[in-house]
Amino acid sequence: MRVLYCALDQAVPGTKGGAIHVRAVAEGLAARGHEVHVLTGEGPEGFPAGPVRWQAMRPPLGRAQLRWLRRADVARVARALGPDVVMERYYNFGGEGLAAAREVGALAVLEVNAPIIDYPGSPKARLDRLLLVEPMRRWRDRQCRLADVIVTPSADILPSWMPRGQVLEVEWGADTERFRPGATGPLPYERRDTDVVAVFAGAFRSWHGAQHLVTALQILQGRGCHAFRAVLIGDGPELPWIRERAAGVERVTFTGALPHEAMPAALSGADIGVAPFDMAAHPPLQLAFYWSPLKIFEYMAAGLPVVAPRIDRLTRLVAHEREGVLYDPPTPDALATALESLLDPGRRRRFGAAARARVVADFSWAEHCRQLEAAMMKALASRAGGAPREA
Repeated sequence: MRVLYCALDQAVPGTKGGAIHVRAVAEGLAARGHEVHVLTGEGPEGFPAGPVRWQAMRPPLGRAQLRWLRRADVARVARALGPDVVMERYYNFGGEGLAAAREVGALAVLEVNAPIIDYPGSPKARLDRLLLVEPMRRWRDRQCRLADVIVTPSADILPSWMPRGQVLEVEWGADTERFRPGATGPLPYERRDTDVVAVFAGAFRSWHGAQHLVTALQILQGRGCHAFRAVLIGDGPELPWIRERAAGVERVTFTGALPHEAMPAALSGADIGVAPFDMAAHPPLQLAFYWSPLKIFEYMAAGLPVVAPRIDRLTRLVAHEREGVLYDPPTPDALATALESLLDPGRRRRFGAAARARVVADFSWAEHCRQLEAAMMKALASRAGGAPREA
């Protein structure tokens, strides 16, 4: 297949989940023998080498809200390429890739990683209703109707009228070759042989819950348990506040954002991966725990036992007392107790090995791309004259 992938509001390579997703999917499809062209922003280090054909294209002024203004440029590229598939990352004000697919007669695939429907009490929904004709909802619905296939971690964030036969529910993944136990490289934090390192990697936003790891360490130290060191990797708007929270807590290290290439070694050097999500801190999560947690898959691939809240969807990703420990939020001591239950190194090794085996079997980027390829091939086969051309 010849695939045109539109991800105008990302920049590759990058440290954020969206950029990692775009690169992994593009390279994964190319590894399966497809010709992949990607329209996206170019990271400061330049595009990655390899078989993917990267082309720099960003929204005007770098603002995702203006993506639709690139529709003529995207259509021009599509006409020149003649792709079998045009894939677009969903955004409320997007649709430029879907429009190009329709113009050139390509299969339209929409990746949806954030809610299309509004959560109860959404300010955006109230504004939309004040505009009487609900233009934002109508535009979102139009994008769904233009899509032949929707790829999402959770169908709960799609309009209820969307035919489920057009929906592929599939998780994000980890690069299980690069993220592995014993991955080598400079360690971006200090550790002693006696440390039990609990790592958080991700965005410093309230619902990612990094502050809860700091609080858990404080509780453990109050109990007289000083074995743990918390390492917090990443950046975001809550970072200054969390640094303040950690000021009086011993053995907390902040690394800042790291290049994704540095993450395998950073995780391999740790002992426990912590994903302390806080559902109550993010109103859209009233719909469901809808995102696919990249950090959890990479922890598992690195052979780390996972500590995370007992949330419906996470219980399907991490087997309690086999691949990690799930605790009941929002009990203040629950995260601390879960960490304390992993003081035994043999227990950590058993859980970490099981986590590694699970992610290799079910949650690798290679598996994600295999399922994505199958869905696209099936949709192409069902269309009149939809047989894919050779790359």
